[in-house]
Amino acid sequence: MSRPPSTHPTDGELEILRVLWQAGPCSLGQIAKTLREKRAVALTTVATMLKIMREKKLVQRKQGKHAYLWSAKTTQESAASGMVCKLINLVFDGSAQRLVAHLVESGQLNDEAREAIRRMMANKKE
Repeated sequence: MSRPPSTHPTDGELEILRVLWQAGPCSLGQIAKTLREKRAVALTTVATMLKIMREKKLVQRKQGKHAYLWSAKTTQESAASGMVCKLINLVFDGSAQRLVAHLVESGQLNDEAREAIRRMMANKKE
């Protein structure tokens, strides 16, 4: 029995979403050109990824003057929220507390970051 397709973006899809979040609506060529600043990528690969992302409702397209203009349909916050929830469920048995403990114990949260988290939590209580 096959698993249902994921609605979460893959690493490559996240690269495309970052381009769209930063630049706004772009043509296929513009997206590929921006991606090529970091690594080699074929135009056909980007086109295929955009097609899959459209099916996953991560992007949308509109007819532009000369070509389709692609834009992010999901926000950065929404994508992050979904991926963090997936991480918490898969790796930390559904416990956000275990995720935070891991970040603290692994040294990934410095004093400044921990204090910022404390302030956010105090503001949430009010």
